[in-house]
Amino acid sequence: SEVEWRYLGGDSEHTRYSAAANLTASNFEDLEEAWVWDGASFNAQSGRSTPSYINGVLYTVAGPRRHVVAMDPSTGETLWSYREPHTARYQYSMRKDYGKGVTYAEVDGKGVIYMSSPGFFLTALDAVTGLPLEGFGEPVNIKGFPKTGVVDLLKDLGHKYDPYDGIALATGYITASSPPIVVNGVIVVGNSHEQGYNQSRRENIPGDILGYDAKTGAFLWKFNVLPGPGEFGHDTWENDAWEWTGDISSWAPLSADQENGIVYVPTNGATMDFYGGFRPGDNLFSTSLIALDVKTGKRLWHFQMVHHDIWNYDTPTAPILMDVEHEGKPTPIVAQTTKQSFVYAFNRVTGEPLWPIEERSVPVSKMPGEKLSLTQPFPTKPAPFDMQGLTEDDLIDFTPELRAKAIKNLEPYEIGPLFHPPLHRDNGSDKIAALWCPGDMGGVNIDGPSAADPETGILYVTSRKGCTSRIIAPGAERDELIDAPTGSTITDYAVLRYSTVELPDGLPLFKPPYSKITAIDMNTGEHLWSIPVGETPEIVLNHPQLKDKQIANTGSGRIAKMMVTANLLIYADVASNGTPHLFAIDKATGKQLGKVEVPEKSNYGIMTYVHKARQYIILQTGPRLTAMALP
Repeated sequence: SEVEWRYLGGDSEHTRYSAAANLTASNFEDLEEAWVWDGASFNAQSGRSTPSYINGVLYTVAGPRRHVVAMDPSTGETLWSYREPHTARYQYSMRKDYGKGVTYAEVDGKGVIYMSSPGFFLTALDAVTGLPLEGFGEPVNIKGFPKTGVVDLLKDLGHKYDPYDGIALATGYITASSPPIVVNGVIVVGNSHEQGYNQSRRENIPGDILGYDAKTGAFLWKFNVLPGPGEFGHDTWENDAWEWTGDISSWAPLSADQENGIVYVPTNGATMDFYGGFRPGDNLFSTSLIALDVKTGKRLWHFQMVHHDIWNYDTPTAPILMDVEHEGKPTPIVAQTTKQSFVYAFNRVTGEPLWPIEERSVPVSKMPGEKLSLTQPFPTKPAPFDMQGLTEDDLIDFTPELRAKAIKNLEPYEIGPLFHPPLHRDNGSDKIAALWCPGDMGGVNIDGPSAADPETGILYVTSRKGCTSRIIAPGAERDELIDAPTGSTITDYAVLRYSTVELPDGLPLFKPPYSKITAIDMNTGEHLWSIPVGETPEIVLNHPQLKDKQIANTGSGRIAKMMVTANLLIYADVASNGTPHLFAIDKATGKQLGKVEVPEKSNYGIMTYVHKARQYIILQTGPRLTAMALP
C-alpha cells in the first residue's frame, strides 16, 4: 500500500512522477490539511527542499545550517535531526538556505541518507537513527565533527585550503545546494558557486564533479569541468583563463540512468554573468549537459547549449530521463528544459540529438573586449515553449493606449532576438541598457522544475514570460559594493544592478499568457496543449480600461509547482485574488478537473506519497511543510 518518493525528483530519472492513484478527479476537491511541520527552530526560510519518502519515513533538509530532518509521514513529528558543526566556510556560503534535499542508498542492507552541505562536506547518516555512518569517510580536524560519517570534499578538488576557513577567497569559492546522487554504489557530488551577478573579479575555481564509494566514502574520481592542456575542450579557452577562472558548477540537481551507469550533469556558465571578455572562446563545459560514466568519471558525451554564456542562461533544472518511441523504435532519452525556452533532447546513451539542432547566427556584442560566439544551437524540435526575443508584437495589446505606453517605456532600451547581448552603460547611444528575452529568470527556472509521465512519454514544462536588463559598468564600481569579493583581478566590466522597465499602468509588459504549462509529446516532439498557470491577477481584472472586456485567463505570472500521478497532473499556484490553490489537470487534454484552496503558497516543487494506504501531498510552503490528504 506504500508508494515512495525516493529522490528529490521522485526517481533518479527526475520525472517528478508517482504511481500513487488514490487521488482522482472525483475526490481531488476533498483534500484538506493533514499536518504542518514548521522549520522555524532550524531558522528555515526559503523552503527549497523537496522531501523524500523512503521506508515509511520522510526526510528533508532545513535552514541555513542544512539540518537533516527525519519525520513521521502521518503526523509531521520530528523523529531525529542532524546538524553539521560550524565552520567559517559554511558561514560564507551564498547558498546556505538553498538546500534542495537528500539522497538515499542502501549499504550492506542498511539505509543511508547522504547530504552535501554549504561548507562543502559530504555526510552519511544511518537512515533509522540519524547517527553518522560507521566506517564512512575519515575524521575531520575541526572541533565538534563526528569521528566518522563525513568526507571533506575540498581535499579532493586539489586546491590549497584550510579545514575551518576553506579556500582563500583570492583563489575561489565553492559550496553546494543540490544533493548528491548515488548510482551503482558510487556517490556523485555536484556543487555550486556564488551567483555570477555577485562577481567583479575573474579568478575562481571550477566546479569539478567528484565520485566517492557509497560504503566507505573513499575518493574514486574527479571530472574536470574546465579542461586543462591535453583534455577534450581545452581549445575552447582561447587564452590561459583555464588556469585561474572557474565556476561551471552543477547547482541544479543531477539525474541518473541506473541501468547504464550514467550520471547526467547540467552546468552553469563560467565565472561572471553578463561579461566574459577575460575568457574568450566557447568555454567548455559551461552551460552544458554532460553524461559521465559513473564507474570512471569519464565523459561519455556532452552538449553545450550556450557557447560563451554571458546571459546567466545557466541550466536551472535537472535533466529528465524517459523511454519513448522515436521514429518507430524504443529509445532511451534525456530532455533538458532551459531558460532559453528550448527543450534539448538526446538519445541518453549515445548523445545523438533526437531532432536536428542547428547552429544559427546571433547578434555580436558592442561591449569593448567582449567576443561572443557567432552562432548558438537552436533545436528544430520541439518548438520553443515560450517567448524568445522581443518585438513590439509581443507587447500588451488589451488597448491601443496600453500598447503605446509599453512602447514608450521600452524606448530607453535596446531590444532584439534571442541571445541579444548585454550593453554597457555610457555606450555612446541614447540607450541605458539592453533587454534580453527570456531574461535570466527564464523561460524555465529553478523554482518550477519540469515533470514527465514515463507511461506516455509526455513532458510537462512550466514557463513564464520575462526579460532582463542590467546596468553593466566598469568592474571597479561593482567591486566597491561587494564586502568580500572572490578573486584578485578586477574585470573591465561587471553587472552593477538591475534596470527595470516601467510597466504600463502597473500591468505586465507582455501579451498573456504570463505563465503557462506546455505538454510536449517526446515521442514525436509535438506540442499537445498549453494552459495558463493559475488565474488572471486582480490587477488586470480590476483595471479601469479592462473591467468590461472579456479577457481570457492570462495566467498568474508565477510558474507552476508540478508533479504527475497515475491519474492527474497536479500543480500549485494562486487564484485571481492571490489565494493559494492546488489544481488538478487532465494529463492528456490540459482540461482543469478541479481546484482546492490550500493554506499557503508553495515556493518550490511539490511531492506525494502513500503511507498506510493514505495519499499525502507535501507543499513546500517557505519555512514550513504543509501536508494535504483526503479526510
